[in-house]
Amino acid sequence: MLVDEATIFVRSGFGGVGIVSLLREKDRPYAGPDGGDGGRGGDVILVGDPHLDTLIEFAFKPHHFAENGEKGGGKCCHGKDAPDLRVRVPLGSVVVDATTGDFVADITEPNQEVVVAPGGKGGFGNAHFKTSTNQTPNESHPPGEAIERTLHIELKLIADIGLVGLPNAGKSTMLKAVSRANPKVAAYPFTTLKPQLGLAELPGDRRLIIADIPGLIEGASSGHGLGHDFLRHIERTKAIVHLVELEPLDGSDPAANYRTIRAELHAFSTELAEKQEIVAFSKADLMDDDDRAALVRRLSGEIGIAKDEPYFVVSGATGLGMRELLEACWTLVKPEADTWRRT
Repeated sequence: MLVDEATIFVRSGFGGVGIVSLLREKDRPYAGPDGGDGGRGGDVILVGDPHLDTLIEFAFKPHHFAENGEKGGGKCCHGKDAPDLRVRVPLGSVVVDATTGDFVADITEPNQEVVVAPGGKGGFGNAHFKTSTNQTPNESHPPGEAIERTLHIELKLIADIGLVGLPNAGKSTMLKAVSRANPKVAAYPFTTLKPQLGLAELPGDRRLIIADIPGLIEGASSGHGLGHDFLRHIERTKAIVHLVELEPLDGSDPAANYRTIRAELHAFSTELAEKQEIVAFSKADLMDDDDRAALVRRLSGEIGIAKDEPYFVVSGATGLGMRELLEACWTLVKPEADTWRRT
């Protein structure tokens, strides 16, 4: 289950107390101060984990507290530093301070570490203050305080290709056809309510990570239909495959449907609108060859696909055009790796 938002509460460790102590030994009744320093409190550190793909763990464990540093001891024994607390999060996690709204971190690399709450420093014992003119100091320095924060984490999926289109355009069927993902597929809109990830394998030991983004609707960029929840995941993808249903169930015009999605992408962010895009006309198996060819020619012109731009006619149900589409996606997002021997 993909949970893509979470709020967590973190607290670093308090520093250990430095103590005031005067050494008393049989043969050294006035040996001087021997109060040790306290240990450092543990940091709270977020760590990027490539093996995680959801924030569901934080629904059951929202509180994360680091240990406190140990207090100092006599005979100049320093307290032990507390271990740091490492909290593992999926790659693509964007972290903000829930209280101030300030940006905290964007975790995109495996094992990337970000200290979100530094531990308190250990307090100095009185041995630290001994000088030539103050042989028996009776003071210590207070330890550092713990840091408490409420953090909001938002997961933006990291994928090579994002599938976009109106509800029921065939995105889930395509993802199921090209990967081992098992999204729900049904003949009604909004079958998919959460983004799904799939791994498509191509010859030559090549792989593409594909994200099925739930169907967008007009007004998605303004938050309609959970639009913001869906659109943010597309921001991480390297390119877009825009599925356009050839014969929509509601009788709408495919070219108008295409323009609706493009308008929402542009309204959400210029960066999103400028992502490289491949148009794929879906559910081709539901039309006969002649009618399909004529419709595709008309739609490609109305949509404004240039003569040198590729587009594809596909069917997730039969596999029509899927291999060719995946090859085009590979060339688009990983041109530097496209040196394999084609088979």
